[in-house]
Amino acid sequence: AVRRMTQQMRMRGPDAEGLWENTGVAFGHRRLAILDLDARANQPMISHDRRYTIVFNGEIYNFRELRRTLEAEGVCFHTTSDTEVILALFAREGEAMLPRLRGMFAFAIWDSFLHELFLARDPYGIKPLYYMRTKDGFLFASQVKALLASGLISRRCEPAGLVGFYLWGSVPEPWTLYRDLFALPAGHLLRIRDGAHDVPVCWHDIRRHWRGKGSQSSVSELEERVRQAMTDSVRAHLVADVPVSVFLSGGVDSGALAGLASGLGAQVEGITIGFEEFTGRHEDEVPVAAAIAAHYGLPHHIRRVSCAEFEQDMPRILDAMDQPSIDGVNTW
Repeated sequence: AVRRMTQQMRMRGPDAEGLWENTGVAFGHRRLAILDLDARANQPMISHDRRYTIVFNGEIYNFRELRRTLEAEGVCFHTTSDTEVILALFAREGEAMLPRLRGMFAFAIWDSFLHELFLARDPYGIKPLYYMRTKDGFLFASQVKALLASGLISRRCEPAGLVGFYLWGSVPEPWTLYRDLFALPAGHLLRIRDGAHDVPVCWHDIRRHWRGKGSQSSVSELEERVRQAMTDSVRAHLVADVPVSVFLSGGVDSGALAGLASGLGAQVEGITIGFEEFTGRHEDEVPVAAAIAAHYGLPHHIRRVSCAEFEQDMPRILDAMDQPSIDGVNTW
Protein backbone atom coordinates (compact mmCIF):
# COMPACT_ATOMS: atom_id res chain seq x y z
CA ALA A 1 0.00 0.00 0.00
CA VAL A 2 2.82 2.45 0.86
CA ARG A 3 4.58 1.70 -2.41
CA ARG A 4 1.38 2.54 -4.30
CA MET A 5 1.15 5.78 -2.35
CA THR A 6 4.71 6.88 -3.11
CA GLN A 7 4.26 5.93 -6.76
CA GLN A 8 1.29 8.30 -6.90
CA MET A 9 3.56 11.12 -5.67
CA ARG A 10 6.44 10.46 -8.09
CA MET A 11 5.88 13.72 -9.99
CA ARG A 12 6.19 15.71 -6.75
CA GLY A 13 9.37 13.90 -5.74
CA PRO A 14 11.43 13.01 -8.80
CA ASP A 15 14.88 12.90 -7.16
CA ALA A 16 14.65 9.87 -4.86
CA GLU A 17 12.29 7.26 -3.44
CA GLY A 18 12.64 5.63 -0.05
CA LEU A 19 10.76 2.95 1.87
CA TRP A 20 11.30 1.93 5.50
CA GLU A 21 9.35 -0.55 7.57
CA ASN A 22 9.41 -1.98 11.04
CA THR A 23 7.00 -3.95 13.17
CA GLY A 24 3.59 -2.40 12.63
CA VAL A 25 4.77 0.69 10.74
CA ALA A 26 5.88 1.62 7.22
CA PHE A 27 7.11 4.96 5.84
CA GLY A 28 7.46 5.97 2.21
CA HIS A 29 8.96 9.15 0.78
CA ARG A 30 9.46 10.89 -2.56
CA ARG A 31 12.17 13.54 -2.56
CA LEU A 32 12.51 16.88 -4.29
CA ALA A 33 16.06 17.77 -3.26
CA ILE A 34 16.62 21.40 -2.15
CA LEU A 35 19.19 21.08 0.66
CA ASP A 36 22.10 18.60 0.69
CA LEU A 37 21.54 17.01 -2.70
CA ASP A 38 23.58 13.92 -1.74
CA ALA A 39 21.83 10.56 -1.28
CA ARG A 40 22.91 10.63 2.38
CA ALA A 41 20.08 13.11 2.99
CA ASN A 42 17.40 10.90 1.44
CA GLN A 43 14.39 9.86 3.47
CA PRO A 44 13.04 8.13 5.46
CA MET A 45 15.91 9.22 7.73
CA ILE A 46 16.80 7.38 10.94
CA SER A 47 18.38 9.02 14.00
CA HIS A 48 21.89 8.02 15.08
CA ASP A 49 20.58 6.05 18.07
CA ARG A 50 18.01 4.31 15.80
CA ARG A 51 15.14 5.42 18.03
CA TYR A 52 13.48 7.92 15.65
CA THR A 53 12.57 7.76 11.97
CA ILE A 54 11.27 10.76 10.03
CA VAL A 55 9.56 11.60 6.74
CA PHE A 56 9.48 15.33 6.13
CA ASN A 57 8.02 17.62 3.49
CA GLY A 58 9.08 21.28 3.43
CA GLU A 59 12.06 23.44 4.33
CA ILE A 60 13.34 24.85 7.63
CA TYR A 61 14.86 28.25 6.85
CA ASN A 62 16.72 28.66 10.14
CA PHE A 63 18.13 25.13 10.24
CA ARG A 64 21.74 26.34 10.12
CA GLU A 65 21.31 28.46 13.25
CA LEU A 66 19.59 25.55 14.98
CA ARG A 67 22.36 23.22 13.88
CA ARG A 68 25.08 25.48 15.29
CA THR A 69 23.29 25.55 18.65
CA LEU A 70 23.03 21.76 18.69
CA GLU A 71 26.67 21.31 17.67
CA ALA A 72 27.70 23.59 20.56
CA GLU A 73 25.83 21.15 22.81
CA GLY A 74 27.79 18.21 21.42
CA VAL A 75 25.47 16.89 18.69
CA CYS A 76 27.25 15.46 15.63
CA PHE A 77 25.72 15.60 12.15
CA HIS A 78 26.36 13.41 9.12
CA THR A 79 24.49 15.49 6.53
CA THR A 80 23.99 19.18 5.79
CA SER A 81 20.21 18.77 5.56
CA ASP A 82 17.44 20.37 7.57
CA THR A 83 15.82 16.94 8.03
CA GLU A 84 18.60 15.76 10.31
CA VAL A 85 18.29 18.95 12.38
CA ILE A 86 14.59 18.25 12.99
CA LEU A 87 15.44 14.72 14.13
CA ALA A 88 18.14 15.95 16.53
CA LEU A 89 15.88 18.66 17.96
CA PHE A 90 13.00 16.26 18.47
CA ALA A 91 15.27 13.76 20.21
CA ARG A 92 16.20 16.48 22.73
CA GLU A 93 13.01 18.46 23.15
CA GLY A 94 10.07 16.53 21.73
CA GLU A 95 7.12 18.67 20.69
CA ALA A 96 8.61 21.66 22.56
CA MET A 97 10.91 22.16 19.57
CA LEU A 98 8.07 23.09 17.20
CA PRO A 99 8.06 26.88 17.90
CA ARG A 100 11.79 26.96 17.10
CA LEU A 101 11.22 25.84 13.50
CA ARG A 102 10.99 28.70 11.03
CA GLY A 103 9.71 27.41 7.74
CA MET A 104 7.06 25.38 5.98
CA PHE A 105 6.69 21.79 7.07
CA ALA A 106 4.63 18.69 7.52
CA PHE A 107 6.39 15.71 9.03
CA ALA A 108 5.92 12.38 10.77
CA ILE A 109 8.31 10.90 13.34
CA TRP A 110 8.13 7.33 14.58
CA ASP A 111 9.39 6.65 18.12
CA SER A 112 10.46 3.01 18.24
CA PHE A 113 10.72 3.05 22.07
CA LEU A 114 7.22 4.34 22.72
CA HIS A 115 5.76 2.86 19.53
CA GLU A 116 4.23 6.24 18.88
CA LEU A 117 3.73 8.22 15.68
CA PHE A 118 4.01 12.02 15.91
CA LEU A 119 2.59 14.27 13.17
CA ALA A 120 3.01 18.06 12.98
CA ARG A 121 2.20 20.85 10.53
CA ASP A 122 3.47 24.43 10.20
CA PRO A 123 1.42 27.36 11.60
CA TYR A 124 0.28 28.64 8.20
CA GLY A 125 -0.53 25.19 6.80
CA ILE A 126 1.73 25.79 3.79
CA LYS A 127 2.55 22.10 3.53
CA PRO A 128 -0.43 19.70 3.45
CA LEU A 129 -0.93 16.66 5.65
CA TYR A 130 -3.90 14.28 5.50
CA TYR A 131 -4.82 11.25 7.59
CA MET A 132 -7.44 8.55 7.98
CA ARG A 133 -8.18 5.73 10.38
CA THR A 134 -9.14 2.51 8.56
CA LYS A 135 -9.82 -1.09 9.52
CA ASP A 136 -6.26 -1.85 8.34
CA GLY A 137 -4.65 0.85 10.48
CA PHE A 138 -3.77 4.54 10.44
CA LEU A 139 -2.76 6.16 7.13
CA PHE A 140 -1.24 9.57 6.44
CA ALA A 141 0.19 11.36 3.39
CA SER A 142 0.81 14.80 1.92
CA GLN A 143 -1.71 14.13 -0.84
CA VAL A 144 -5.32 12.97 -0.80
CA LYS A 145 -4.67 11.12 -4.05
CA ALA A 146 -1.82 9.23 -2.41
CA LEU A 147 -4.17 7.97 0.28
CA LEU A 148 -6.67 6.93 -2.37
CA ALA A 149 -3.87 5.07 -4.19
CA SER A 150 -3.34 2.88 -1.12
CA GLY A 151 -6.49 0.98 -2.02
CA LEU A 152 -7.39 0.82 1.66
CA ILE A 153 -9.88 3.66 2.03
CA SER A 154 -13.45 4.37 1.06
CA ARG A 155 -14.31 6.96 -1.58
CA ARG A 156 -17.57 8.00 0.04
CA CYS A 157 -18.23 11.68 -0.56
CA GLU A 158 -17.95 14.23 2.26
CA PRO A 159 -20.71 16.83 1.68
CA ALA A 160 -18.93 19.54 3.71
CA GLY A 161 -15.88 19.34 1.47
CA LEU A 162 -17.93 19.41 -1.72
CA VAL A 163 -20.15 22.31 -0.65
CA GLY A 164 -17.08 24.19 0.60
CA PHE A 165 -15.46 23.93 -2.82
CA TYR A 166 -18.54 25.33 -4.55
CA LEU A 167 -18.69 28.20 -2.04
CA TRP A 168 -15.02 29.19 -1.83
CA GLY A 169 -13.20 27.58 -4.74
CA SER A 170 -11.17 25.21 -2.56
CA VAL A 171 -11.94 22.42 -0.09
CA PRO A 172 -12.03 23.92 3.44
CA GLU A 173 -9.94 22.16 6.06
CA PRO A 174 -10.17 19.99 8.03
CA TRP A 175 -12.49 18.36 5.49
CA THR A 176 -11.61 16.74 2.20
CA LEU A 177 -13.86 15.44 -0.55
CA TYR A 178 -13.97 12.05 1.20
CA ARG A 179 -15.77 10.87 4.33
CA ASP A 180 -13.53 10.29 7.39
CA LEU A 181 -10.43 11.54 5.54
CA PHE A 182 -9.18 14.73 7.22
CA ALA A 183 -6.50 17.39 6.93
CA LEU A 184 -4.41 17.95 10.02
CA PRO A 185 -5.19 21.63 10.67
CA ALA A 186 -2.47 24.26 10.34
CA GLY A 187 -0.38 24.66 13.49
CA HIS A 188 -1.57 21.33 14.94
CA LEU A 189 0.06 18.11 16.05
CA LEU A 190 -1.30 14.58 16.40
CA ARG A 191 -0.14 11.46 18.22
CA ILE A 192 -1.02 7.90 17.27
CA ARG A 193 -0.46 4.76 19.34
CA ASP A 194 -1.54 1.25 18.41
CA GLY A 195 -3.42 2.62 15.42
CA ALA A 196 -5.57 4.87 17.62
CA HIS A 197 -5.21 8.64 17.65
CA ASP A 198 -6.21 11.48 19.92
CA VAL A 199 -7.80 14.67 18.62
CA PRO A 200 -5.39 17.13 16.92
CA VAL A 201 -3.76 19.55 19.37
CA CYS A 202 -3.11 23.17 18.42
CA TRP A 203 0.49 24.21 19.13
CA HIS A 204 0.37 27.59 17.31
CA ASP A 205 -2.75 29.57 16.42
CA ILE A 206 -1.92 32.45 14.03
CA ARG A 207 -5.32 34.00 14.77
CA ARG A 208 -3.99 35.34 18.06
CA HIS A 209 -1.69 37.68 16.11
CA TRP A 210 -4.70 39.24 14.39
CA ARG A 211 -6.52 39.61 17.70
CA GLY A 212 -3.63 41.59 19.16
CA LYS A 213 -3.75 45.30 19.77
CA GLY A 214 -2.70 47.34 16.76
CA SER A 215 0.10 49.89 16.98
CA GLN A 216 -0.07 53.49 15.79
CA SER A 217 2.78 54.25 13.39
CA SER A 218 3.60 57.02 10.98
CA VAL A 219 3.71 56.23 7.28
CA SER A 220 7.51 56.35 7.25
CA GLU A 221 7.75 54.06 10.31
CA LEU A 222 5.32 51.63 8.75
CA GLU A 223 7.21 51.60 5.45
CA GLU A 224 10.47 50.84 7.25
CA ARG A 225 8.92 48.05 9.33
CA VAL A 226 7.43 46.45 6.21
CA ARG A 227 10.75 46.78 4.38
CA GLN A 228 12.65 45.13 7.23
CA ALA A 229 10.13 42.30 7.58
CA MET A 230 10.07 41.63 3.83
CA THR A 231 13.88 41.72 3.57
CA ASP A 232 14.22 39.31 6.48
CA SER A 233 11.69 36.94 4.92
CA VAL A 234 13.31 37.02 1.47
CA ARG A 235 16.75 36.44 2.99
CA ALA A 236 15.43 33.36 4.81
CA HIS A 237 13.80 31.97 1.66
CA LEU A 238 17.06 32.17 -0.31
CA VAL A 239 18.50 29.23 1.66
CA ALA A 240 18.95 26.48 -0.95
CA ASP A 241 21.54 24.24 -2.59
CA VAL A 242 19.79 24.60 -5.96
CA PRO A 243 19.07 27.71 -8.10
CA VAL A 244 16.36 30.04 -6.78
CA SER A 245 13.83 31.65 -9.11
CA VAL A 246 11.13 34.31 -8.83
CA PHE A 247 7.78 33.69 -10.52
CA LEU A 248 7.85 37.13 -12.09
CA SER A 249 4.58 38.69 -13.21
CA GLY A 250 4.09 42.32 -14.10
CA GLY A 251 2.76 43.08 -10.62
CA VAL A 252 4.04 44.89 -7.54
CA ASP A 253 4.40 41.78 -5.36
CA SER A 254 6.81 39.72 -7.44
CA GLY A 255 8.65 42.86 -8.55
CA ALA A 256 9.27 43.76 -4.90
CA LEU A 257 10.52 40.25 -4.17
CA ALA A 258 12.89 40.39 -7.17
CA GLY A 259 14.18 43.77 -6.03
CA LEU A 260 14.79 42.64 -2.46
CA ALA A 261 16.54 39.45 -3.58
CA SER A 262 18.72 41.45 -5.93
CA GLY A 263 19.53 43.92 -3.16
CA LEU A 264 20.70 41.01 -0.99
CA GLY A 265 23.15 39.99 -3.72
CA ALA A 266 21.32 36.77 -4.53
CA GLN A 267 21.72 35.15 -7.94
CA VAL A 268 18.05 34.62 -8.77
CA GLU A 269 16.32 34.14 -12.09
CA GLY A 270 12.95 35.39 -13.24
CA ILE A 271 10.36 33.11 -14.84
CA THR A 272 7.34 34.61 -16.59
CA ILE A 273 4.33 32.93 -18.17
CA GLY A 274 2.86 34.75 -21.18
CA PHE A 275 -0.21 33.97 -23.25
CA GLU A 276 -0.07 34.20 -27.01
CA GLU A 277 -3.60 35.63 -27.24
CA PHE A 278 -2.56 38.57 -25.00
CA THR A 279 0.48 39.59 -27.05
CA GLY A 280 0.40 43.32 -27.75
CA ARG A 281 -2.56 43.87 -25.42
CA HIS A 282 -2.87 45.47 -22.00
CA GLU A 283 -3.37 42.04 -20.38
CA ASP A 284 0.11 40.89 -21.46
CA GLU A 285 2.40 40.92 -18.39
CA VAL A 286 5.54 39.95 -20.31
CA PRO A 287 6.77 43.48 -21.24
CA VAL A 288 6.53 44.79 -17.67
CA ALA A 289 8.08 41.60 -16.25
CA ALA A 290 10.92 41.87 -18.76
CA ALA A 291 11.49 45.50 -17.75
CA ILE A 292 11.66 44.51 -14.07
CA ALA A 293 14.13 41.70 -14.81
CA ALA A 294 16.28 44.07 -16.90
CA HIS A 295 16.21 46.73 -14.18
CA TYR A 296 17.59 44.30 -11.59
CA GLY A 297 19.85 42.44 -14.01
CA LEU A 298 18.10 39.11 -13.59
CA PRO A 299 18.32 36.30 -16.16
CA HIS A 300 14.78 36.10 -17.50
CA HIS A 301 12.95 33.10 -18.94
CA ILE A 302 9.66 33.65 -20.76
CA ARG A 303 7.33 30.75 -21.50
CA ARG A 304 4.38 31.52 -23.77
CA VAL A 305 1.28 29.35 -23.67
CA SER A 306 -1.31 29.13 -26.44
CA CYS A 307 -5.00 28.38 -26.10
CA ALA A 308 -4.44 25.11 -27.98
CA GLU A 309 -1.73 24.02 -25.53
CA PHE A 310 -3.95 24.92 -22.57
CA GLU A 311 -6.81 22.81 -23.95
CA GLN A 312 -4.44 19.95 -24.64
CA ASP A 313 -3.03 20.14 -21.10
CA MET A 314 -6.41 20.17 -19.35
CA PRO A 315 -6.53 16.41 -18.60
CA ARG A 316 -2.97 16.58 -17.20
CA ILE A 317 -3.85 19.64 -15.12
CA LEU A 318 -6.79 17.84 -13.52
CA ASP A 319 -4.71 14.71 -12.99
CA ALA A 320 -1.94 16.69 -11.25
CA MET A 321 -4.39 18.57 -9.01
CA ASP A 322 -4.80 16.82 -5.67
CA GLN A 323 -8.13 18.28 -4.58
CA PRO A 324 -10.14 20.65 -6.78
CA SER A 325 -9.07 24.29 -6.60
CA ILE A 326 -9.89 27.20 -8.87
CA ASP A 327 -6.25 28.31 -8.46
CA GLY A 328 -4.91 24.91 -9.51
CA VAL A 329 -4.91 25.78 -13.20
CA ASN A 330 -2.85 28.91 -12.52
CA THR A 331 -0.38 26.94 -10.43
CA TRP A 332 0.10 24.48 -13.31
